[in-house]
Amino acid sequence: MAADMTRLEGAGSGCGVSCSHLERCGACTAMAQPYEQQLEAKQQRVQAAVDTYPLLQGAQTQAPRPANPAKGYRTRAKLVVGEGGAIGLYAKDTAHEVVDIPGCQVLSPAILQATQALRERLAAGRLALTPGLVLLAVDLREVQADAEPRVLLTLVLRRDLAPPRDHLVVIAKELLRDVPIVCGVACSLRDVDSPRVLGQEMMHLAGEASVRDRMGRAYHYATFGTFAQVHRGQAARMHDLLAEQIQGELGAIEPVRVLELYGGSGSIGLDLAHAGARVDMVESFGPAAQAAAKASEEQALASRFRVCCGDAFAAGRQFVVTPGTYDVVVVNPPRRGLACEVRELIARAAPRGVAYVSCDPDTLARDLDHLRRLGYAPSRLVPFDMIPQTEEVETFAWLKPEPVPAPAVLYEDEEIVAVDKAPHEPTTPQAEHMSSLLARVRTLEGTSGCVPVRRLDVGGSGVCLVAKSAGHAARWADAMNDPSARVIFVVGCRGITPGKGSITRELREQGRMVQARTRYRRLAVFAGHSILRVVPEQAHPHQIRRHLAAIGHPVLGDQRYGHGPTNRFFEEKHGLDRTFQHCVRLELTHPTTGYRLVIESSLAPDLRTTLHRSGGSPTLLFLAHKHALGTRGYSSIPPAPDKGRDSFVPADAGQSVPPSSREDQDDPQ
Repeated sequence: MAADMTRLEGAGSGCGVSCSHLERCGACTAMAQPYEQQLEAKQQRVQAAVDTYPLLQGAQTQAPRPANPAKGYRTRAKLVVGEGGAIGLYAKDTAHEVVDIPGCQVLSPAILQATQALRERLAAGRLALTPGLVLLAVDLREVQADAEPRVLLTLVLRRDLAPPRDHLVVIAKELLRDVPIVCGVACSLRDVDSPRVLGQEMMHLAGEASVRDRMGRAYHYATFGTFAQVHRGQAARMHDLLAEQIQGELGAIEPVRVLELYGGSGSIGLDLAHAGARVDMVESFGPAAQAAAKASEEQALASRFRVCCGDAFAAGRQFVVTPGTYDVVVVNPPRRGLACEVRELIARAAPRGVAYVSCDPDTLARDLDHLRRLGYAPSRLVPFDMIPQTEEVETFAWLKPEPVPAPAVLYEDEEIVAVDKAPHEPTTPQAEHMSSLLARVRTLEGTSGCVPVRRLDVGGSGVCLVAKSAGHAARWADAMNDPSARVIFVVGCRGITPGKGSITRELREQGRMVQARTRYRRLAVFAGHSILRVVPEQAHPHQIRRHLAAIGHPVLGDQRYGHGPTNRFFEEKHGLDRTFQHCVRLELTHPTTGYRLVIESSLAPDLRTTLHRSGGSPTLLFLAHKHALGTRGYSSIPPAPDKGRDSFVPADAGQSVPPSSREDQDDPQ
């Protein structure tokens, strides 16, 4: 930290940055703190997110790279427009009141100038778009290659009230004439109920459609709606760190083959190609991909820089034909992180290193945990203060190949091993997945011939029983099917359910209808949704998910039976990228000893993070008080003396998990 602090001169400290809007504006949440404290808090935030996952607890977060300057830096701003022409952000603790922010301390001079011109035109009635009703927001992006900075302006309009295109073109040309710093105008049509600032449809109206912009050795083309780092200097420093990391790990940059996913307009990939790497870039937004190709041709980089427009997974797997094709994979995903299939794709590519640029520590840690189980471990975590005066932090992570780790063992004896299944892995091998829980279990001593007793869904997590031989598996399956056995899940589902209930509904299985009953009790309500303790009485595939969907309360994150818009919201806002279903407790009678086994798995870290982000710490504390989150371990209760069973049970049995309490029945009766 001390070495980095030498670069703070000119960056400013918290006491040197003051803003008249601070009390009402909810943006600069850290401005009141000295800058050194801001940096320390960001380092702690990244480390805390990583430490949530047991597989990542050896990873250490380095001191953050400070920003210089720490004010007047922001070259991209999405600002909402309120009634009366206010342009700014929503006030603290409100959903609709817009705080006007003239003279904002973090916006760049060019953005401030363009915003003030818009504000004056709205106040004078010289912009024929009703503020707060038709004109909902503006998106401004500063661009600068070698000349003076200019601004690309996007008007965000309510789709059902937007004027015809011809009328919008007239407005755009007037803005270009009267606001010289604006070099191009577009509009984005947004549905009234959309949670995003920008809409799905972008329309260029007048002026330039793309403009050269530079954040490192090479320039790229900025276009409307494309992603951009908001701090030009910090972005260039991160590019330099990436090049240094590749050169340090692989010896040189010039022969290195790079696959870049979520490439945007190519600022990272073009910079690497300029340094000598051969880059294949994938980007789903067509205008951004076209701009990257144009920039590469103009800078004579086309022989080392290829662009593919498409989804990161679908297009990326066209490049990953054989393992080892690429030396390095670079990813710079949006806040929701990498899709699970993209993480699998990275592992299949078998690169010598992975560079992950993240803007959200929680989704970064979630993705690093999965990549660790796929054979890639983080060797370096470097936070960048990309957005000074806020709690937000950008992180550069470098991953290297490491052996796939075995799963955590919850209980083991001569016949059985109970392990903690992680999400995004099937219980048994499947062609579309790199690995499986069973493959990881077989890395444990004495488990080479193991077979699962009962499977959990790919997206599920928690206690999973694996027998050490097929012969043992049949006996343990009978024990699991005994009426005295209970499998208890913690499930998050959409909406607020009744306090308790049971669902008895036939399910189709292999062409025939079978009886099925699922009991549940609501434990808590968070963000308008429910946390349930669920006990299925049978083990039919997807029983819990199908039953809860049938009563109108599908499991959150369930892509097959769930509610699409709710799933997308939870993924983008709270990092939930799988079904919210965790097997927290297993109770059954040992088929050999007659001992009552109680095995528990603590609620998975990614689900705890989702609860924290959506319901806050009170939700977690309340569930912990109800002993609903589970603990990692087991207990074993001896049978009654007349059972006449042989005694074989580990000496430390009965020390970890309290026995089941039958007074807390889940049956609504």
